[in-house]
Amino acid sequence: MRKRLLRRAFTVAASILFIGSSGLYGSAQVSRVPSDATADVIRIDIMRIFGELEKPPVKFLHDAHTKALASKNKDCSACHLTQNDRISIKFKRLEDTDRITVMNTYHQECIACHGEMSVAGEKTGPVECNECHIEKSRFASSRQPVGMDKSLHYRHAVAQEQKCERCHHAYDESAKKLFYAKGEEGTCRYCHRSETEENRMSMRAASHIACVDCHRKNQAKNIVTGPVECAGCHDAAAQQKIEKVDVVPRMERKQPDTVLLKRAPKDNPAENEIANRMNFVPFDHKAHETYNNTCRACHHETLKACNECHTMAGTKQGKGVNLEKAMHQVDSTKSCRGCHLEKLNEKNCAGCHASIGASMENKESACIPCHMKPALENQPGNPDQEKTLAAQMLQARTAVTATLSPEDIPEKVVIKNLSKQYEAVDLPHRKIVNALAGNIKDSKLAAYFHAEPATMCQGCHHNSPVSKKPPACANCHGEQLDPQNPLKPGIMGAYHLQCMGCHKAMGIEKPAECTDCHKKKTN
Repeated sequence: MRKRLLRRAFTVAASILFIGSSGLYGSAQVSRVPSDATADVIRIDIMRIFGELEKPPVKFLHDAHTKALASKNKDCSACHLTQNDRISIKFKRLEDTDRITVMNTYHQECIACHGEMSVAGEKTGPVECNECHIEKSRFASSRQPVGMDKSLHYRHAVAQEQKCERCHHAYDESAKKLFYAKGEEGTCRYCHRSETEENRMSMRAASHIACVDCHRKNQAKNIVTGPVECAGCHDAAAQQKIEKVDVVPRMERKQPDTVLLKRAPKDNPAENEIANRMNFVPFDHKAHETYNNTCRACHHETLKACNECHTMAGTKQGKGVNLEKAMHQVDSTKSCRGCHLEKLNEKNCAGCHASIGASMENKESACIPCHMKPALENQPGNPDQEKTLAAQMLQARTAVTATLSPEDIPEKVVIKNLSKQYEAVDLPHRKIVNALAGNIKDSKLAAYFHAEPATMCQGCHHNSPVSKKPPACANCHGEQLDPQNPLKPGIMGAYHLQCMGCHKAMGIEKPAECTDCHKKKTN
């Protein structure tokens, strides 16, 4: 009987404490999470490393098995072996040797456990193939990605008494072993990728081996620590309960406060002639650290300077992306410009910028706030001088924090172009301008890129020069759509696209009926 069951069943269980063979970020997730979904659903598909799967992967409830074992006074060692004083994430083995051995490990161990519980009259799991390998599993996952932001990192640093070597390590290729490189600490993801590569285990495996193992050992010592079950990290409600440090001290790694961004490394004279055509960019590194929860927001591969990988011509290490694209690529939040444009999607900015489009943002004046004229004619000679120059340039930067004075802003504007069917509209012009200005009064990005007090006016007067008295909309938009210029709507379309588009982008309730804005004529 047992041999028959062993032949017919396949993978039933995976790691009892850790995520088994699926990815860290929930390969079992569904697009719409049912109310009975759980964060501990693990997709067991380890056999894929030996070739195409013969049967559907198995959905396994990890925390449910952990609790069942705990009720029998058993722990992780019931399913996991230990190596080098750390528990392995693999089920009942240390290595994936070959297909038959791994398959038999699951069959023999899982079915034997289920069989023993069944004989004892206890509630247990399946032993038949079609009870485990199901195309559409009844288990839905609510697993959420989890990471270590600055707050959580700071709490760990304090708990570990600033002994960074307890988590951070590098790999010595010659000695073939890990070591601690003081002052060279970086995010774990710089080495540990989504999949295991050569001698580097995946981020999923590294996280669960190191983090959960540490939590387990702390629990054994009755030390307050982090979770060891899936839901403790991957459940949305549990994530909301993670304590947040209000003010996180700066993470020190000998990083500069200010940087002078250059288009070419100083030791590359062949590129310097081209590089010098644009003014260098003073960069407030310290301030930008506060805008992000991880250094990887900018330093996506290493903590090296951008121009070491992204040269003028591009390198293999930089994946062929040259420095100009690395800094200005609009579809990447890793670039300066891409990140800035992403901020423009926020509702306080989107009302204007949704209609402005790239035509305005590509103007030469958009370069000046970053590519500032240097305070010195000669290039700085060393890194310290560069930092000093960058700090001086940043201090000299002028921020525009206010719009035009009230007397220069008409209190209302009468729109009469649509008065064939409706009465003229009294647009509360000054009220709208003041509301828009109030929304961005605390935005440093707006303060530096709105070069003049009237810059904000271009949100509506989008193709006019900055002026206290921009031309009326009808100066450009005729009564009807111009067939020769289909991108320029007629006056009625222009008003509705502008006004209603702004409402939509800023999340303001739009009028339900025409008469909410336009009083209908009575004669």
